[in-house]
Amino acid sequence: MYVVVGLGNPGARYARTRHNAGFLVIDRLSARWSIPVGRRQFGADLGDGSASGSRIALVKPQQYMNVSGQPVASILGYYKVPVDKLIVVQDDLDLPSGRLRVRPGGGAGGHNGIKDIQRLIPGDFLRVRVGIGRPPEGQVAADYVLSPLSAAELAELDPALDAAADSVESVLTRGLEATMNQYNTSLTTPKPKPSALIQ
Repeated sequence: MYVVVGLGNPGARYARTRHNAGFLVIDRLSARWSIPVGRRQFGADLGDGSASGSRIALVKPQQYMNVSGQPVASILGYYKVPVDKLIVVQDDLDLPSGRLRVRPGGGAGGHNGIKDIQRLIPGDFLRVRVGIGRPPEGQVAADYVLSPLSAAELAELDPALDAAADSVESVLTRGLEATMNQYNTSLTTPKPKPSALIQ
């Protein structure tokens, strides 16, 4: 079983912000896999089901970004899932907009959600980092990640969100190494044809 966590902040105020890229990717996976994320449990919105031959739990923590760790730790314990089956999707200021980075472990890079998960969960979990780029000169980073996206900005980010969802699916079907080789080398790489997937 895999637990796939998208990081973000709850509430309508944050719904269309760069910092909620993880939530937006979970929404795509929920629709793609027909796994509703509507059960409130352990301080998170949660749904479970099956996809790509694996049992899956989709998670959106609802206790704000900087305290994401406790819901994630509780859900791992509930499902008895080891840390190497945890996939966390996050936004990343240090990656250019549209670029993905899929890798286990690594530092938090100033991301408070990742810091809190690492504080409570020992070991290296898999991270899908969605690049959102740096703020324009003169804009504070917190304002940049928490300001609502315009329709044009959301459309610009959309291909990266789709590619991030594709990369999670690729981990399940093709494994980590093949996924990293594909998604860490270019911007918003298209999904491979179904015939290329390992069944």
